[in-house]
Amino acid sequence: MSTALTTPAERLLYKPADAAEVLSVGRSTVYELVAEGVLKSTKVRGSMRIRRSDLEHYVANLAIVTR
Repeated sequence: MSTALTTPAERLLYKPADAAEVLSVGRSTVYELVAEGVLKSTKVRGSMRIRRSDLEHYVANLAIVTR
C-alpha cells in the first residue's frame, strides 16, 4: 500500500495553480482572493501554499445564489 498522496483531493497543501483547478477558477483569481484576505495561505520555503482546510472553508462560506 502506497502512502503517497496522488490526487488533488488528498493533498494537504496546494500550489496556487492547483488550488485554482480545484476551485474551477483562474490562477490569478486565487492570488486575488489571497490578497483580499478571503482565502488564507501560508509559505513553505518562500512559496505560497494553500491548505486543503482553507479551500474547504472558503467553499463552505460562499454565498448561495437563488433565482
